[in-house]
Amino acid sequence: MAGSNGKQKTVRDMILSLALIGIAAAVIYVFVPHDDHQPDLPRVDYSVETTTARRAVSYPVAAPEGLPDTWKATSVRFRGEESDRWHLGFQDPEGQYVQVEQSTEKRAAFIEQATQGSSATKKTVKIDGRTWTRYSGGRYDALVLEGTPGSTTVVSGTASFDRLTTMASALKMA
Repeated sequence: MAGSNGKQKTVRDMILSLALIGIAAAVIYVFVPHDDHQPDLPRVDYSVETTTARRAVSYPVAAPEGLPDTWKATSVRFRGEESDRWHLGFQDPEGQYVQVEQSTEKRAAFIEQATQGSSATKKTVKIDGRTWTRYSGGRYDALVLEGTPGSTTVVSGTASFDRLTTMASALKMA
């Protein structure tokens, strides 16, 4: 029976070691700061790019006017070499993403890319006399403007349809 006392000490030492490691991990977790919120995105000015795009393309370029300051423009791009592609990205008041995309690219391929794989629904929305078709089911929900000659306009993102509609309502085409 002399050998069993040594095994008990080994098991007891292992349990004590595990307990000390657990306590050390808990202390590190509690005292090491960790930040779980999304980074604050800088606000960008899109007026120069809007003017440039409007001079360069044959279609009316969409840009919002009159949105409250709680909407933050976070990205802007115009790529003439990529089917005159126009992009504006926004963070809505609830921190969700909303983008305005326009292009002369083939309609189906452009919508697939801009909506991140969403599909057309049978629901439409009339905004300023224009008919927008709702898309859902992909990474983004979207509103796609029907009947624009020469280009396709998509308002999409992670925001709700109400927010997408707010953005589409604020768009001025020039």
